[in-house]
Amino acid sequence: MSIERTRWGILSDGTQVDMFTLTNKSGMEASIATYGGTITRLTVPDRTGTMGDVILGLESLEAYVADECYFGSLIGRVANRIGYARFSLGGNLIELEKNCGEHHLHGGSMGFHRQVWDAEPMETEDGPGVLLRYTSPDQDQGYPGKVDCSAIYTLNDHGLRLDIAAVTDKPTVLNMTSHAYFNLSARPGADCLAHELCIQGSRTLAMDTENIPTGRLTNVEGTQFDFTNEVPIGSRIPEQGYDEYYVLDDTGPGLRLAASVYEPVSGRAMEVWTTSPGVQFYSGNHIPDLLPGKGGLMYCPRSGFCLETQGFVDAPNHPEFPQVTLAPGQEFLQTTLFNFFVK
Repeated sequence: MSIERTRWGILSDGTQVDMFTLTNKSGMEASIATYGGTITRLTVPDRTGTMGDVILGLESLEAYVADECYFGSLIGRVANRIGYARFSLGGNLIELEKNCGEHHLHGGSMGFHRQVWDAEPMETEDGPGVLLRYTSPDQDQGYPGKVDCSAIYTLNDHGLRLDIAAVTDKPTVLNMTSHAYFNLSARPGADCLAHELCIQGSRTLAMDTENIPTGRLTNVEGTQFDFTNEVPIGSRIPEQGYDEYYVLDDTGPGLRLAASVYEPVSGRAMEVWTTSPGVQFYSGNHIPDLLPGKGGLMYCPRSGFCLETQGFVDAPNHPEFPQVTLAPGQEFLQTTLFNFFVK
């Protein structure tokens, strides 16, 4: 096991960005950048034991600074959309940046994915890790309260674990996630449509034409959104692709299986476990065509998929949803496991 820290680059304002590469005892490697807390690389063996990088990413820090797809980043304060970029909290109207048409997306244009996090290596009983810290000031992107966040990535024997914690000094909202894109074939530029997906949720949030929740839940049984049994992603994909929030059927406490994915050529399989109540499945619909990726190869729409564990979308505007409010004296805690194996 090892942890290597290297200087990755310098931002235009002179801020240094570092890269941490974690290696576990079986030879898997994970690379985490302090810019955005970004997962830039994760190597996983196939059924022959050959390691391959299953994370979609970019070649340089400059490419990540220009990125509009949130490749591998930590998302905050609030993942996904907030309708019309406003909500009420404690009787006050909170207005946020409109960075997605009339709506607010993924914490704003300068959300957590654009910040350089403080970092230090960690040796744990489960494997090598890196501890990231970031303080979001009061009124950051319009959100009330100062929020102190930490994110711990640990490369254990089974894969990558992410533990997020946060506290605030004023009532606010918080709903974080990892926006990692996966392609278990480890072939950059190949699409993800043959991956077989199973999601442990039989209901999705009904959305309007701008992907803002209506407040209703929709049963997926018998529809093209039904992944309650393993189905190839591309076998019945709608023209616009998938970008759906699935409510997990298991509402118990602790870690619960959210989804599993299998790539039949390589034999690589992944399970996603979470403490969150749901997961956003996104099939990479808006990855630009011929986007330069790793190794000089080109990405295209559906080159990778995301399974973003998080709270209910637009919860602050829907009192009927489980809420994502955070008050002084409370602690936001979220754990996600990306476990890998071969079949």
